[in-house]
Amino acid sequence: MAEQPTSSFVVVANRLPVDRAVDSSGVSSWRASPGGLVTALHPVLRERHGAWVGWPGGRLDDYSPFEVDGLSLAPLELSAADLENYYEGMSNGTLWPLYHDVVAKPAFHREWWDAYVEVNSRFADQAARSAARGAVVWIQDYQLQLVPAMLRELRPDLRIGFFLHIPFPPTELFRQLPWRDQILEGLLGADLVGFQRPGGAANFARLVRLRFGYKTHRDKIILDDGRMVRARAYPISIDFHGLETLARTPAVKARAAQIRAELGDPRHVLLGVDRLDYTKGIRPRLRAFGELIVDGRLKVEDAVFVQVASPSRERVEQYKEVRADIEQWVGRINGDLGRIGHQPIHYLHHSFPREEMAALYQAADVMVVTPFADGMNLVAKEYVTCRTDDTGGLVLSEFAGAADQLKQAFLVN
Repeated sequence: MAEQPTSSFVVVANRLPVDRAVDSSGVSSWRASPGGLVTALHPVLRERHGAWVGWPGGRLDDYSPFEVDGLSLAPLELSAADLENYYEGMSNGTLWPLYHDVVAKPAFHREWWDAYVEVNSRFADQAARSAARGAVVWIQDYQLQLVPAMLRELRPDLRIGFFLHIPFPPTELFRQLPWRDQILEGLLGADLVGFQRPGGAANFARLVRLRFGYKTHRDKIILDDGRMVRARAYPISIDFHGLETLARTPAVKARAAQIRAELGDPRHVLLGVDRLDYTKGIRPRLRAFGELIVDGRLKVEDAVFVQVASPSRERVEQYKEVRADIEQWVGRINGDLGRIGHQPIHYLHHSFPREEMAALYQAADVMVVTPFADGMNLVAKEYVTCRTDDTGGLVLSEFAGAADQLKQAFLVN
């Protein structure tokens, strides 16, 4: 067997940054996935001949490393049981709700935890095989919090970073986790642990003081063996210049005007763009819009709310219930308040390409971003970027990380 090639810069994430596409003749090929992380890291990975370790999103006949659009990819196999227990179970049934202020009740199951440990170990093994001596390895997000320590055990020569894209909870919530110490020890395997908000970094530092008695000073954590770990906030951004350039194109401007015309050219267009998730606050947002109409503060013929709710974790029961609940509310509001030829809410349960999103942002007078808890929320930043004429209003939850930076938004509780 040929030896696996190694790289000086390795990204480790739950998913590879590619999707498999099938053309009209039935031939399949790989294409780069849309997304801020992929866009930001692609140039760095190319320049440093980097590699990306992750699950390919489905079964492969061959799990050998391969290359797509200049990216070296190291696929990792996950079985149906892995997806059920590690991903849908521990990652999204336990950690996700716990880290989002228990908006939904987390479940704790030993078999989920056992799968989480086993899958994290496999990610660490693949990362160790993919990294050259002294390489930088950057591990991503809540699904892989044990990987830093596992990887350090395998490869102490590596420089290891970890970034958490979602909120890190306060100590009172985190301590509910039966495996709290194992998670903390896993993260402390990194040289640098990054968070979206300063509060997340502070929560982490406080927990390692309380649980392990480690000394901390500002962003430094001193372990018993003398090794220093840094825990800091690095709020994630967007491809500002690329998106702004796109928003200024005649095609996007024309499409924005067309969208408003298709909506009946109302005086007010409000927009929500979210993954369909119980943390995003979609139902209260739509109810509030309906109440504005009922109270007479908006006229039904003058206002339209466009809600884009892209599919998410559709096999998880909680997400099925969220979808049914939101769609019931959309139907109720449209049924109670709609008119012939006009419905107050336009609900779209699918994703859109970047060009269409830029046009939607330009078409909307008001962007409504109201999560119960959110690590950052890049949609808020994308909306502001696309308002190239400096018009528009952003209603933003103070519980989104973006509220720390977008202070001129209309902040709401």
